[in-house]
Amino acid sequence: MKYFLILLLAVAIFIVSVTLGSSNNQIVTFNYLIAKGDYPISILLAVLFAVGFLLGWLICGMFYANALISLSNARRKIKRLESQLTESTQSEHDTKVAVVTNEKR
Repeated sequence: MKYFLILLLAVAIFIVSVTLGSSNNQIVTFNYLIAKGDYPISILLAVLFAVGFLLGWLICGMFYANALISLSNARRKIKRLESQLTESTQSEHDTKVAVVTNEKR
């Protein structure tokens, strides 16, 4: 539900930016590193918002994937350590049982 509300907010912002841009058909000069162009403000707002939105999701997705990989590695280590602990506890128990049975004889 939380993610749906965030997506709904992003769509609302996008719609507001397109609406404001479409009511203002002014041509603006957009000067970026490689070149320079004249674009309607509505298209420029929509494209820049979409690029920023996608870039933000990409960066967040990379951090989320990194966290999932770290969690998976940690769970694997925990399982390995638990199995080692179980094996060592079992071997100690078997050793104690063997010592007790030898002492009774």
